[in-house]
Amino acid sequence: MVHGRVSRLSVHDVRFPTSLGGHGSDAMHTDPDYSAAYVVLETDAEDGLKGYGITFTLGRGTEVVVCAVNALAPHVLNKDLGDIVGDFRGFYRQLTSDGQLRWIGPEKGVVHLATAAVLNAVWDLWAKQEGKPLWKLLVDMDPQTLVSCIDFRYITDVLTEEEACEILRQSQVGKKEREEQMLAHGYPAYTTSCAWLGYPDATLKQVGCGTSFCRQFKVKVGADLQDDIRRCRLIRNMIGPEKTLMMDANQRWDVPEAVEWMTKLAEFKPLWIEEPTSPDDILGHAAISKALAPLGIGVATGEQCHNRVIFKQLLQAKALKFLQIDSCRLGSVNENLSVLLMAKKFDIPVCPHAGGVGLCELVQHLIIFDFISVSASLQDRMCEYVDHLHEHFKYPVLIREASYMPPKDAGYSTEMKEDSVKRHRYPDGEVWKKLLTAQRN
Repeated sequence: MVHGRVSRLSVHDVRFPTSLGGHGSDAMHTDPDYSAAYVVLETDAEDGLKGYGITFTLGRGTEVVVCAVNALAPHVLNKDLGDIVGDFRGFYRQLTSDGQLRWIGPEKGVVHLATAAVLNAVWDLWAKQEGKPLWKLLVDMDPQTLVSCIDFRYITDVLTEEEACEILRQSQVGKKEREEQMLAHGYPAYTTSCAWLGYPDATLKQVGCGTSFCRQFKVKVGADLQDDIRRCRLIRNMIGPEKTLMMDANQRWDVPEAVEWMTKLAEFKPLWIEEPTSPDDILGHAAISKALAPLGIGVATGEQCHNRVIFKQLLQAKALKFLQIDSCRLGSVNENLSVLLMAKKFDIPVCPHAGGVGLCELVQHLIIFDFISVSASLQDRMCEYVDHLHEHFKYPVLIREASYMPPKDAGYSTEMKEDSVKRHRYPDGEVWKKLLTAQRN
């Protein structure tokens, strides 16, 4: 029984100085400090359980997301958790349709990031009260209940509520066996940690050779063509011809430039080029996808797609071959469910974006649910894994033989260790006090 009135919402600006080691660096984001707006929901329920929600950022700007979370707080405070999840579609739309806050969205940007953090905390608390990991909470829902969590506004020309229910009903066949398969073997992962753009060659070799990921690798490209050729050759020689290699330009190129650049990198046999141009350029992605198809290179995108409407259009325009959901860019589980169902209808594999602060912890639940209850396939599917910052989480991901093993603890795996939050809170945490003092001196 889901219960408890939300009595308190707090939000913290938590930052990790990853830029010092070049971790997370790419062609567009050269000095990221992996960070999070970290939401904590408390209720008056006697169980004392709390809900924890995250949205991922790169350092500066996190304080803006924190402000947006506080602006949304009145929609959550004093609401009964049972009423929220009993009409989750309505609550989602209440958050995304605030008549004044909507003007600085709608359903995109800082306000949507804040919405994700709040809703992630609600889902975490719901799963904890049910005593289940989030993926299991979703898997055990009947199709009608699951679909009732989704706002179908703006996507009914592609996916109706009735179609979504039918997809979920059809996927009931073999569901128990797929759950057993996940529990035994996990969901395939690939690594990006071996080839951040800011890493020197020595680090590339050290990280690449020491990784336990022996099948699928991703390399950052886009800053300098000749250096990309050299680095891709180094990585390809290191992993061998039979392993899967992907490339990620992080939005660096114009459309013609993307085609020209990737034509010159085609010799390294990349499975995909990720975010080749602006994430908002649907027709540009479609043009790139069409041009690169004869080379056997697919287009992947999604980590910075604002909402389900952008995904709908990318699918309609045949602009991607691999769809990359993000657990914090979209409006939490609710909106991700709609995108997973649309991807199933269009028969496009989902390969989530992860890494950052807690993204691996969150998205593992979504992709495991997708396999068990929606896609029923592992063909051309894998989930990104970045080996950073997991030690700060109470329930960190478990990787075994290059696969995500399904979490067993109740919740959304979003809860961070109290000491980690305290030490990395910006700007008054111990870590940042030392760094900011050193910078001033």
